[in-house]
Amino acid sequence: MKRLIIGLLVLAGLLVAADFGAAALAESAVSRQMREQLALPDDPDVRINGFPFLTQAAAGTYSSIDVVARRLQVGDLQEVEVSAQLRDVEAPLSEVLGSGPTSLRVGTAEGTARIGAADIERLLGGSVDDLRIETLDSETLDQAVADGADASLADVDPDTVARLVGVTTVLGQETEVAVIVGLELVDGGTVRIVPRDIRIGGPDAPALPEVVQEPLRAQFTVSVDPGSLPLQVTPTSLRARDGLLEISGSTTDRVLGAGAGGTG
Repeated sequence: MKRLIIGLLVLAGLLVAADFGAAALAESAVSRQMREQLALPDDPDVRINGFPFLTQAAAGTYSSIDVVARRLQVGDLQEVEVSAQLRDVEAPLSEVLGSGPTSLRVGTAEGTARIGAADIERLLGGSVDDLRIETLDSETLDQAVADGADASLADVDPDTVARLVGVTTVLGQETEVAVIVGLELVDGGTVRIVPRDIRIGGPDAPALPEVVQEPLRAQFTVSVDPGSLPLQVTPTSLRARDGLLEISGSTTDRVLGAGAGGTG
């Protein structure tokens, strides 16, 4: 009995190893295809979700495939992260595990580009150091209004604003500046950052007179072009999240690879 149990455990281990090995081959094939599809300099990270893989492969359908490419150079940006979440993917087993072209039909695709504070700092022309991006909630916006910010901030969707905090020179002195900015998505994906409230000395500092805020508003107003989202996704959402600006959108019924020419 003991030998039988050991034998079954060994067999199960071999089957799991074979499943993971086949999944790794498939992920490599999809990675190469996505590199060509997205015109990336390197193969992106690809993860085929769900276990066992071979069951999905035999059926030619995959519930979820995640693709991530990091530290991309897009125009003036140096560290853009681009990701795609592919859902309800159809691909023949012979193509996925073969060495030839791979064709993937994607039911739904969600594309996202993420821009970090270091890239925003560079776009500000070196006038701000140690920049960070902070998310805001309704309570924080209400408090800002109570502390002298424009009353309209109390009615703003927190997802459409963020706080930029960094060190800059004001009246000849280096000081921390906290700027609540509006996040606008324009021109098919361009991000426009527009100051709404500026505090010198940190977020808890008193509100500044308008005449003092005006030159700082110009300094912190900037447009950011993150490039195209994966798979011809149209950007529909912009928000600050986890210290990054995140632009995202979704699309349906896409074909990647060998059969892509027939899609609209």
